[in-house]
Amino acid sequence: MTIRSLDIGATGMLAQQRNVEVISNNLANMNTTAYQRRRTEFHDLIYQDLRRVGTTSSDAGTVVPTGVQLGLGVKLAAVYRIHEQGNLTATDNTFDVAIQGNGFFQITLPTGDTAYSRDGTFQLDANGQMVTHDGFLLQPGITIPNTAVDVTINDSGEVLAKIQGQVALSNVGQIQLATFANDAGLQAEGDNLYTETPASGTPTTGNPGDTGIGSILQGFLETSNVNAVEEISNLISAQRAYEMNSKVIQTSDEMMGMLAAMR
Repeated sequence: MTIRSLDIGATGMLAQQRNVEVISNNLANMNTTAYQRRRTEFHDLIYQDLRRVGTTSSDAGTVVPTGVQLGLGVKLAAVYRIHEQGNLTATDNTFDVAIQGNGFFQITLPTGDTAYSRDGTFQLDANGQMVTHDGFLLQPGITIPNTAVDVTINDSGEVLAKIQGQVALSNVGQIQLATFANDAGLQAEGDNLYTETPASGTPTTGNPGDTGIGSILQGFLETSNVNAVEEISNLISAQRAYEMNSKVIQTSDEMMGMLAAMR
């Protein structure tokens, strides 16, 4: 029994260590554009039946009502990504774009594959194309003419350029967003990018403002949805849980020492 409690306490300590790692990652990214906080989810491990529930307990046919099951600890089941809208902060930068509602920007990777992001911090490359911090192209590609003196992006994702010498605005491109049946199923790749997986489902693309797709807001960025106060509270709870599991191991060790001394 004492050896089993050592193992159980160890699973509890390991689980809380993983919990603290997730919380620390949330806090580290509290100022990361469009970062979506993570939450740990735990499952109990298998149980050992010392007296199985529902078995007969006498010749008269009486049945054990509850039985005796001893749990063998805990395991990390998932690290769930909370897809909750972050706050919007004004930047007044022409090519900063925030998504209000559902959807992801489509980004073309150097490999030719498509990644997805809610980070709308775009810039222009040497060819006037809208790109990410790392120079990855926004998809569909949008090129701003070098004769443009101003650029407007409306809430429907239309990119309108004011061309020098022209009165009317010129439509130079259309931002499209992608949505998924299960956003939490996307694979995080770092650099604020996600990729499609069988769990996320295939993307559905459309213009901002279409049914089920969010709108676009120029000159704003979506902030992280991390709540610092909530994360610190979770950190304290995880620390206390870690300490209590450590105490279980310490107590089990003392019990084993007492048994050894009696021999």
